[in-house]
Amino acid sequence: MSAHADPTPNRRPTRAEAKARTRRLLLDAAARTYARKGFAGASVEEIAEAAGFSIGAVYSNFGSKDRLFVELLKERASEQVSRATKIVADAQTGDDPVPALGRLLANAADKDPDFAPLQAEFWLYAVRNPPLLETLAEELRAPRAELASLMGKALDHIGAPPAVSADAVATIAMALFQGLLRQRRIDPASVPDELLGQAMRWLFAGIAAHGTAAGAQDTEVLAGTATDLRGSEAPDDTTTAEPPEEKR
Repeated sequence: MSAHADPTPNRRPTRAEAKARTRRLLLDAAARTYARKGFAGASVEEIAEAAGFSIGAVYSNFGSKDRLFVELLKERASEQVSRATKIVADAQTGDDPVPALGRLLANAADKDPDFAPLQAEFWLYAVRNPPLLETLAEELRAPRAELASLMGKALDHIGAPPAVSADAVATIAMALFQGLLRQRRIDPASVPDELLGQAMRWLFAGIAAHGTAAGAQDTEVLAGTATDLRGSEAPDDTTTAEPPEEKR
C-alpha cells in the first residue's frame, strides 16, 4: 500500500449532497441551453438531456422550466451582489472600490453576453404571467436585501439622513446595474468600464449633498424659531405706562 494512499474508502454522498449535485448540474445545463436557444426555444427535454438526467429530474427539483429559470436568475443576482460586497470590503483596506465596480459591470456584460438578453426575454414573459411575476419578485428579494445591507453601511459612512432608505438605494443600484448592462450590450462605447462606479459616486454624492442641505435648512429653521421665541418673551417697549393716580 502506498504511503500516500488515502486509507479511507470513497464515501457515498448523502441524499442532500446528491440532490445538491443534481440541481447544480441542471442549473449549469439550463444556462447553456437558454444561452443557445433562448428561454422560449429551450425545452425541458433538452435541458435534462444536457445535464444527463431524465425530465423527471427537472420537475422534481424545480417544478417547471419557469421556476428553473427563476432560480438561475436568483443565483446570478446573488453572485453579483456577493462580488460587489467583496469589492467594497476590500476597499476598506484603502483601495478605491470604483474601478473594481466598473470591472464587475464590464465582466458581466462582456464575459456573459447572452444573459442580459435572456433576462429581457424572461421579463417580458413574466409580466404577461402575473403569478410568475410574483414568484420572480419574491425570489429576487433576498439578493436585494443583501445589497441593502451593503448600501446601509455606505450610507452610514457618508452620514446620510435617516430618511434615506437603504432598501430604496439598493433598488436604485440594481436598476443602474441592469440598465447599464443592457446599454453596454447595445452600444459598448457609451458605457465605458468605469461608468458604473462613477454612477455610484454621483448617487452617493447627491445623497450626501442633500443631507448637508437638509441639515443646514433645519439649523436655519431652529435658529429662526429660537429668535421668535426670544422676541415673544421680551417686554413691549412701545407700551406707555399710565401715570399714577393723583391724590385729592
